Amino acid sequence: MQPRKQISLLIVDDHTLIRDGLRKILAFHDDIIVVAEAANGEEAYQFALELSPEIVLMDINMPGVNGIEATRRIKSERPTIGIIALTIHDEEEYVFELVKAGVSSYVLKDIDSNSLVETIRAVSRGETVFHPKITSKLLGEFKRMANQPKLAEPLSRREMEVLVMITRGKSNKEIGEELFISEKTVKNHITNIFRKINVNDRTQAALYAVKNKLVKL
Repeated sequence: MQPRKQISLLIVDDHTLIRDGLRKILAFHDDIIVVAEAANGEEAYQFALELSPEIVLMDINMPGVNGIEATRRIKSERPTIGIIALTIHDEEEYVFELVKAGVSSYVLKDIDSNSLVETIRAVSRGETVFHPKITSKLLGEFKRMANQPKLAEPLSRREMEVLVMITRGKSNKEIGEELFISEKTVKNHITNIFRKINVNDRTQAALYAVKNKLVKL
């Protein structure tokens, strides 16, 4: 069996105890390497620019620059970094702001360690992961949004199929296998989808699809 690829990770939390606990949990997994720890959003931003970790575990409420603003800053400079919001908060205001800022995942701190590790690996594969409570809030909000904008350039049948699978959290490999096309072709479809619906990543594409009723879950 081939060894897993190593995932570089930045831990961001203003509580030393939580940072220590996360580091100790992740130390049991050889494929996840903690490259730095930050106690606030400003430190997180500086470490992200300096080290370009693949994944950031981001707390929300921190002194100075909070997790939402740090996420915005990091995604504007390093859009390929996957950011996982790890927080005790499931209030809608936090959820929507972080989703708009570009998080790839939003999980609550009551998550068990194995699920957290699998979330990190999933985001590393380009997938999106949301706690069920968060998904429920997002879907509830989108159902209240009535207007559906028309696309200047409609999605093709194949692009719609790919978008459905993106919304269901499928990786490029899984999409290719299900549609019997290469990963390169999947990437081309995704590039076209992003351009047509004017989004920058898979999370935004999935949320756009649900909001505008392009996909039924």
